[in-house]
Amino acid sequence: MNKYVKIAIFSLLIIMAGFIYWRYFFVFAEGVKGGTLNYYEKKGFIFKTWEGRLVQEGFQSPTAGALQSNEFRFSGVDGDVSEKLERASGNFVEVRYREYLGALPWRGASKHVVYEVLQVGKRNNGSGNGELPVNGQ
Repeated sequence: MNKYVKIAIFSLLIIMAGFIYWRYFFVFAEGVKGGTLNYYEKKGFIFKTWEGRLVQEGFQSPTAGALQSNEFRFSGVDGDVSEKLERASGNFVEVRYREYLGALPWRGASKHVVYEVLQVGKRNNGSGNGELPVNGQ
């Protein structure tokens, strides 16, 4: 083969490997989300992955005048995270997650992957009596 063809093929492979890494393995963002856990279930045809949804306080409106609940859909990892989230449906949950630019079938259906559960419990609304706090108190 010609020397230039070999260099072009090698360069193309390096570029493809870099793109695949950037798209599926590069962590784009990390963060913490909290909300009421709506569901957490294991599903899939070939790769069984944990999928869940948090409903956060407030509303998000994609168009003016419309109301839509603010939902956070995520995939979870096996182990301690799945054990905690399985039993927390309907409770306030705070989770730590990583966001990737693309989803992989064995990692889950979502680009957001929860890898740690920080808090599970009832929502604490300040003083607990439903009143707004007063400045200075």
